[in-house]
Amino acid sequence: MNRSIPSPISKALADGVDRRGTSSSKWEKYAGRDILPFWVADMDLPTAPFVIEAVEARLAHPVLGYTTTPEDAIAAFQGWVARHCGWRVHRDWLVWLPGVVPGFNVAARAFGGSRVVVPTPVYPPFLRVAANAGLVETRSPLARQTGRWEMDFDHLAAALDASSALMFCNPHNPTGRIYGQDELERVAELILSSGALLVSDEIHCGILLAKESRHLSIAGLDPELERRSITLHAPTKAYNMPGLGVAVAVIPDPELRARYESAMHGFVSGVSPLAYAAATAAWNDESDWLASVNAYLAGNARTVEDAVGALGGLEATPVEATCLAWIDATALGHDSPATWLEGHGIGLSPGEDFGAPGFARFNFGCGEAMLAEGLRRLREALQRT
Repeated sequence: MNRSIPSPISKALADGVDRRGTSSSKWEKYAGRDILPFWVADMDLPTAPFVIEAVEARLAHPVLGYTTTPEDAIAAFQGWVARHCGWRVHRDWLVWLPGVVPGFNVAARAFGGSRVVVPTPVYPPFLRVAANAGLVETRSPLARQTGRWEMDFDHLAAALDASSALMFCNPHNPTGRIYGQDELERVAELILSSGALLVSDEIHCGILLAKESRHLSIAGLDPELERRSITLHAPTKAYNMPGLGVAVAVIPDPELRARYESAMHGFVSGVSPLAYAAATAAWNDESDWLASVNAYLAGNARTVEDAVGALGGLEATPVEATCLAWIDATALGHDSPATWLEGHGIGLSPGEDFGAPGFARFNFGCGEAMLAEGLRRLREALQRT
């Protein structure tokens, strides 16, 4: 159903949300200390109102029991991916999960090879996949070109073979890149020519900061690539509901899907009825709520980029997607800039956790006052060096 988000949405975003005292993982990390948390990718903004309404409606029923996947959740996901990612997926391709992280760890156990190839820097759980599954890890560093991070296709080509799985992240966390169609097609060519498996984490694909931006699910570019792929989606980042664990693994090949489902047995739990209700509402929404959030985040991204650019010793990568700024602090000479900045009241994600010492990740998904105070503290920290 089409509807307009009421005008107070802009004020609600700018005000942010005070989450202290709610057992928020983000805020509890620094409880009792004067450190503002800008680390984990969990926004201090209101969860989508239609998501809250859907959860409240489900709570009107007196039982919260084990739940099979509702038909309306399946249809909602199919519709969202078709509209936002240009990919039409069949219902029997879908495997439902409580999160994307268990999703790509199951993929590593299921694909039958011996090695995972991980482009770096990358979201830290990617760097634990090989050890979790008893596989060998090969890192393929991204190339930094004129302020952008790009795939090093020569290095990637040398790293991939039929025994490997490529752990791909698009939009990219932490650099904020949206890979273009030409880049995706080159990755697809390497997967098909090498015989490797593609595991694509696309959890941030709803947070696109420019109105003209478009996310393409790489597996949808080629039917043969579909058969060599596991694609992971979730509504939890874009609609700000990470505490409601729900994700989908899209696995077109039936044999691979059967191995994947077998690998889940015994340690991957089901999805809760509240998470299904929330996800269905998120994927069905056709209002301007998500566009409003993305416009607000785009403004915050510009604020961070401008503030960091005015400081000596730091450089922020321009953000195309996600609510995350990737900051190069190598010129400061600190082994861990994030640890050093904690001493100045700013809690960032350490670059070393992403495979990039000397960098830090800044989550700007927060209200205006918190962002301004964080940037003030950052500026004062640099002035004291």
